[in-house]
Amino acid sequence: MKEQNPTTLHSLVSAIAQQIEQARGQVRQAVNTAMVQSYWEIGRLIVEHEQQGSSRAEYGKQQLQQLTERLGKGFDVTNLRNMRRFYQAFPIRETLSLELSWSHYSLLSKVDNPSARAWYQQEAEQHSWSVRALERQISTLYYERLLASQNKALVEQEAKDNTQPLAETAKDYLRDPYILDFLNLQDKTYQKSQLEQAIISNLQQFLLELGKGFAFVERQQRIRFDDEDFYIDLVFYNFKLKCFLLVDLKLGKLKHQDIGQMDTYVRLYDEQRKGSDDNPTIGLVLCSEKSEAVVKYSVLSEQKQLFAAKYLPYLPSEEELKRELERERAQAVEQLQQQESDNE
Repeated sequence: MKEQNPTTLHSLVSAIAQQIEQARGQVRQAVNTAMVQSYWEIGRLIVEHEQQGSSRAEYGKQQLQQLTERLGKGFDVTNLRNMRRFYQAFPIRETLSLELSWSHYSLLSKVDNPSARAWYQQEAEQHSWSVRALERQISTLYYERLLASQNKALVEQEAKDNTQPLAETAKDYLRDPYILDFLNLQDKTYQKSQLEQAIISNLQQFLLELGKGFAFVERQQRIRFDDEDFYIDLVFYNFKLKCFLLVDLKLGKLKHQDIGQMDTYVRLYDEQRKGSDDNPTIGLVLCSEKSEAVVKYSVLSEQKQLFAAKYLPYLPSEEELKRELERERAQAVEQLQQQESDNE
């Protein structure tokens, strides 16, 4: 019997394995599609049936318990409530994306703000967020932080038409604060080199936190001026803005010299590294404590390409994060009002 060529056999095994994996993927997609559609339909039936009752809340509670007893395992009160909430959050079936799983929709249904819910759904679909990634973005108020970084006119427009405006400027792609809890830097004695290494080790999660369209370029990138070398902590490129982002990491409070240093980096980078088809470079000083005086009385107040943002090495409570966002938004509104007053 003729011996099988190892190369041919390997190709056959690879082809069969690829076909099996493709079939499994199709099965998973079919199961997910059926699950999402079925649970939406179950939620609709429950809601419509409840609306016939005289006392909806009490009636609904009793009805769910009776359904649990009759339907059996997999349809306990909690699951049925989730299906009901799913339908209530997405009453129009055509708005459902079958690219997302039931676990995605179970999380999305818990987001009270319709605008935020629609935005998270869109982002999860476009960027193929895992359930874990979606959960983290919701828990760290990604949507709210994005709004807080935008100007007053965009926020008012968002509230008016109930849609998320498209970010067009550098400021709209950056947020403040950044939540870096995944770096596990609970100990406040960490050094700058440890912070930088932690970011590199958790690059995928950092890119997700950084925002849309960012790709990692280099760590400690050298640029030279006359006979002096400068080293930029982290360099990224944003494919939507079509520009480089330079990140300088700072421990402690933001200082004027930090802004001056970043201003130098950006100017040198534009001169030495920026391509003819690239937009102006963005500089971001990421510090553990911002100084409002430095922000107000430095080139940050007038520069459109220089920014400072605070990072939190731990996951704050929702209330703490909301207070931080309200403070940032109030300051932004105050600055805009001051600018309007100066222009009059």
